[in-house]
Amino acid sequence: MCCGGSNQKKYLISIDKKMKPIILTLLATVSINCFSQLAGKNFIDQNYIEVTGKAEMEVIPNQVYLQIIVNEKDFKGKELHEIEQRMLAKLEKLGIDVSKNLTIKDMVSNFKNYWLKGSTINTTKEYQLEVDKAQTAGQVIQELASIGISNISIDRIAHSDIQKFRLEVKENAVKAAKEKASTLTKAIGQNIVKAIYIEELDYGISSQLRGRAMGLSNMIVQGYYAEAPRDKQPEIEFEKIKLQYAVLVRFSMH
Repeated sequence: MCCGGSNQKKYLISIDKKMKPIILTLLATVSINCFSQLAGKNFIDQNYIEVTGKAEMEVIPNQVYLQIIVNEKDFKGKELHEIEQRMLAKLEKLGIDVSKNLTIKDMVSNFKNYWLKGSTINTTKEYQLEVDKAQTAGQVIQELASIGISNISIDRIAHSDIQKFRLEVKENAVKAAKEKASTLTKAIGQNIVKAIYIEELDYGISSQLRGRAMGLSNMIVQGYYAEAPRDKQPEIEFEKIKLQYAVLVRFSMH
């Protein structure tokens, strides 16, 4: 038993003043424990059903990020800025806004080796290019390969509204849990009242995206696109982004 007000007061009066801090601490601890036990009892005493709801969605990516690496040593007699200008011209020819979609990720040179070994200074630049679909990515790889830029890979794929889709899938998972709980309780002549506990069990995004996306680069290099005119090139898309989420929900019932 706890929270007995009158007995506690008499007990404190009879204790030495030096002991009061200790007794007060003990009483505070006991009171907190009593409150926790009481709260737990109230929850356990309710009739409730616990279910797991799941939902998923497949999304076609509209953001494809290409990694482009240009190394001066691959272009004898040409400087990096010349190669870059040719690359920009090819991208603009495809209707790509290079000022918006092309960024420089890294730039290095072998300047140290020049002083140590007297070798030629070569500069390497790494770019990131964003396009909206697989077909455009294929055209970029083909056009840049025609001017000697072949070190191109697909870094990642995404969707511009991925956060909105995540919330939608989670909402559908909760709805699925409610539907399941309602069906099960009706089978025993009862009904759910309200949700009293919700826990998100995050499955997240499919982890296979990067590996599946890399296949396009090999297709381009092997001439799959090069053999067909641009207006007749096949519509190839990446595997869809799969969003999967689950939630655990407890509903009170009567």
